[in-house]
Amino acid sequence: MSFSLYTQVSGLRTHARVYGDAADPPLVVVPGLGCASWLYRRLAWVLARERRVYAYDPPGHGLSQGKRGEPTTVASLSDHLAAWMTEAGLGTAPLFGHSLGGEVVIDMAARHAEKVSALIACAPTGIPDNPSVTEQLWHLLEDIPRERPELLLPAAAAYLRCGPARMWRMARAQSHYPTGHLLPLVHRPTLLLDGTADPVIRSWTVQAICRHIPDSVVREIEGAPTP
Repeated sequence: MSFSLYTQVSGLRTHARVYGDAADPPLVVVPGLGCASWLYRRLAWVLARERRVYAYDPPGHGLSQGKRGEPTTVASLSDHLAAWMTEAGLGTAPLFGHSLGGEVVIDMAARHAEKVSALIACAPTGIPDNPSVTEQLWHLLEDIPRERPELLLPAAAAYLRCGPARMWRMARAQSHYPTGHLLPLVHRPTLLLDGTADPVIRSWTVQAICRHIPDSVVREIEGAPTP
């Protein structure tokens, strides 16, 4: 079973795709930069065997409304996510963040800890001392030919929906956001996923994050971790 859930958050019609009907506490999937809920369908169905899964669309992503010039920071993304969880009646839940979403869930655990029971950061970007935004985007382009062919069209649709201006603005803001200073404030069980062939996020970055979060562990995935 899956269905779309629309919730009004700060004047924005916010979308999430809900998978499964398990009674266990729900899990929220937070997408990467420019990504949309539909890119995480395969992951959501696997996780939905054990619990209900909410694949969330941030403002201006996927099927969620956005405002011109927003969001501008990782903090604004996590603030919206926290408000959406309240409006959706989720209370406290584990969060799964991919790429930029990994940075958002870490920020959530530091600044909105009451909303987070545990977190999984898959190839988290931007922290600490990641390469420049330009270098990350270049490596992302290099990775496109490696992706599953059936993922390319949905990914292109997601990026076009978000728009290059919004993606660039968020990527630039991310490079200046002091998430590294928030890592020691994360006091939730944390799983960091590192792809051995990921061209964007290097293993040393994930290991550095692990050293700064008290209750964290790294697990490697062969290849590049994609939805």
